[in-house]
Amino acid sequence: MRSCDHTAPRAWVDNAVRLIDADAQRSADTHLLRYPLPAQWQVQLYLKDESTHITGSLKHRLARSLFLYAICNGWITEGTTVVEASSGSTAISEAYFAKLLGLDFVAVMPASTSPQKIALIEAQGGRCHFVQRPPDMYTEAARLAAECGGHYMDQFTHAERATDWRGNNNIAESIFEQLALETHPVPEWIVVGAGTGGTSATIGRYIRYRRHATKLAVVDPENSAFFGGYETGDSGYQTGMPSRIEGIGRPRVEPSFVGQVVDRMFEVPDAASIAAARYASARLGRRVGGSTGTNLWGVFALIGEMIAEGCSGSVVTLLCDGGDRYAGTYFDDDWVASQGLSLAEPTAILDKFLATGIWDA
Repeated sequence: MRSCDHTAPRAWVDNAVRLIDADAQRSADTHLLRYPLPAQWQVQLYLKDESTHITGSLKHRLARSLFLYAICNGWITEGTTVVEASSGSTAISEAYFAKLLGLDFVAVMPASTSPQKIALIEAQGGRCHFVQRPPDMYTEAARLAAECGGHYMDQFTHAERATDWRGNNNIAESIFEQLALETHPVPEWIVVGAGTGGTSATIGRYIRYRRHATKLAVVDPENSAFFGGYETGDSGYQTGMPSRIEGIGRPRVEPSFVGQVVDRMFEVPDAASIAAARYASARLGRRVGGSTGTNLWGVFALIGEMIAEGCSGSVVTLLCDGGDRYAGTYFDDDWVASQGLSLAEPTAILDKFLATGIWDA
């Protein structure tokens, strides 16, 4: 009788899972913040503050799930070089977990990625590999992983399957638990952007699994393919163009995007995303990133509809990351002007909305 023993790597796997679980055990849940709105509107807005993760963004949850998924599938083991295609935040978080496990990490990203994000990846021990055309990230990441015998994490394919959407402390379960004692514990809407599509898939599935009446809206920035794919029903829809709003928006509809669990989508102009991010930063007394601005533009449109219909209730969205990462872009007037953007019109829309409750966008 012949035998082949592959049990030796299991000791490393067992310890790797323990290290990731111990890291989670040391971490508290993220806060659910009340965003100030006029009391007479009878609408409460909550921001799930994902910027408080140790790596500073919503992508910390995704990176943890992706590493556990890859380790438990046998794709990552001792000495594996991990490669990812990422515009920044996912790479920062994945670099953190690679360092925790003693693994090399390479992020493949557009050359236009903000210097602040590049520095954060490198501070975690990661290496950045740049491409000129964002659509080339996928093939270049796969090529590098094959070349070094490593593992291409491929967040855009695996995001929706790596997280247990039924619960297990995912972001949807956390939101509903934190709302339990609020005036309206079951929100009318949850609003998120789509980067991989994993977060919207998790939340949309969880809403249905728990039979909540909550509806899911997804916001999409300029040049991104998700809105067009949703509108046309074409899962192969592509724009081939990069998004100016880092962390969300893709040149193609990613495999992890599950449009069937989305109730409504909004296409948000980049100037509106940046204006809303600045507006929220002033209201909260701290800077928030551009993707949070995109979320809030969609949120305010929905709250405007609720007010017009005389509907009270709650709305939840995500504060995806802090704005200090974008000091040289979204919060820099010269950079905004260099992009041919004007914030005057969206800022006027926001001013009118917060003064009257009327949404004129």
